[in-house]
Amino acid sequence: MPQFTFDAVVVGAGIVGLAVARELKLRAPSTHIAVLDKEDVVGAHASGRNSGVLHCGIYYGSDTLKARVCAQGAARMIEFAHEHGIPCLKSGKVILATSEQQYPIVDRLMRNAQESGINARRINEQELRELEPAAAMSPAAIYCPDTAVIDSGAVLKQLRLSLEQQGITFLFGWQAKKLRAANVLQTSRGNISFGFLFNCAGAYADVLARRFGVAQNYALIPFKGIYWKLSHSANRLVRANIYPVPDVSLPFLGVHLTRVISGDVYVGPTAIPALGRENYGMVKGAGVGEALRIGKQLISMYLSNQNNFRRLTHTEIAKYSKRRFLAAARGLVPALQDIDMVPTSKAGIRPQLVNLKTKKLEMDYIIERIDNSIHVLNAISPAFTSAFAFAETIVKQSGTV
Repeated sequence: MPQFTFDAVVVGAGIVGLAVARELKLRAPSTHIAVLDKEDVVGAHASGRNSGVLHCGIYYGSDTLKARVCAQGAARMIEFAHEHGIPCLKSGKVILATSEQQYPIVDRLMRNAQESGINARRINEQELRELEPAAAMSPAAIYCPDTAVIDSGAVLKQLRLSLEQQGITFLFGWQAKKLRAANVLQTSRGNISFGFLFNCAGAYADVLARRFGVAQNYALIPFKGIYWKLSHSANRLVRANIYPVPDVSLPFLGVHLTRVISGDVYVGPTAIPALGRENYGMVKGAGVGEALRIGKQLISMYLSNQNNFRRLTHTEIAKYSKRRFLAAARGLVPALQDIDMVPTSKAGIRPQLVNLKTKKLEMDYIIERIDNSIHVLNAISPAFTSAFAFAETIVKQSGTV
């Protein structure tokens, strides 16, 4: 006999899970909802370690779900911040091409902006100097004025408070285990009966999904993002956000520089293949069994070399060296010196979905539904930015309200 019964259960108290619970309440205020999480706080992992950048969506093709929800989600997040007095600043972003060979990529980014209605424009060298005086010379640069930074921790806390005030139950320290019956979830603290379940478990979403009979051909592989921070004396070199034109031969963006809402400037992140979904340190958070499973998958991806995985691995692991990390940062801000980058404990894990058949990384959001549950399998960046609009998509696809 289940201990608790809810109309809807949301697994995962990260930004996507909280946004889904909020969307459900907005659409059906009488719905009895529970949000459960194995940790003791909201946003203990990716959401709570977020840089707080609200992206404009220019990196994503207009045919992707990311593009459809990113800009809209950012606008809603900014409204939420203003409504609740959460620090938020529309600081803008410059994207730098550092060679003429990158012109086609710049053109593609501008085409993305045009097709998705994103506020972005090409700028000349003088305009770049006015925005970011210390930025590298660029034969082609883009300015995105709507990029913002926000206090992501304050967003998570306010969401929890607002949801609790609306009668939503939070079950912290409850780890979802498996589907015990058609509408009964077994957890580490007992059984929960549900009308519909939303799997927003982040880095563990694939594990739970497989126990519901979906996502058999998918696995989430963790990539570690480590950072450096600019020293007090070097902080002035970056006014807002300086990003690179993406290398289309690699799946991730590369090192960039971001002035967060506190005023600190972070340099990073890396995308180093990790050996655990919570492997934030060198070995901490990497259990033997999990490390072996992930290691096997990484070797398979390395051998197949989809998404240019070998080059990605070599490039990213090299960034454990401060000298290599500095070299990447100096591509955007040449004046940086070794002494300007100081250590920081800031680190995160990006759980990236891999198609086990093709060995390719899935770069868009993926949602799968089965019976009375829906599974958000690839809630990667810009999930924080797009959370409110993304949650609307998830709830609509669930067909619950």
